[in-house]
Amino acid sequence: MTIFWIFLSVVGAASVIAFFAYLIDKQRAIGGRWRIRESFLLGLGFIGGATGALVAMKLFRHKTRHWYFWAANIFFLALHITAAVLILVKFVF
Repeated sequence: MTIFWIFLSVVGAASVIAFFAYLIDKQRAIGGRWRIRESFLLGLGFIGGATGALVAMKLFRHKTRHWYFWAANIFFLALHITAAVLILVKFVF
């Protein structure tokens, strides 16, 4: 059960970081300043921040016109859910 909570903690922390990264990038876009690299934003989704990224995309209307941001983050979210289920099945039940 401990590994499951560790996994959820990592995903939760990555989601919070991704959420704020999208917020900062949106603010920089509005201000015309240097932006956060798209590869960095997508990388945050990959390491566990897909939920935060998707919420931020919708809430801040940021990167919503880029189909690959939707596709990648939904795919990463599906991977995270699958990993959580597999961890539960293997280590808890």
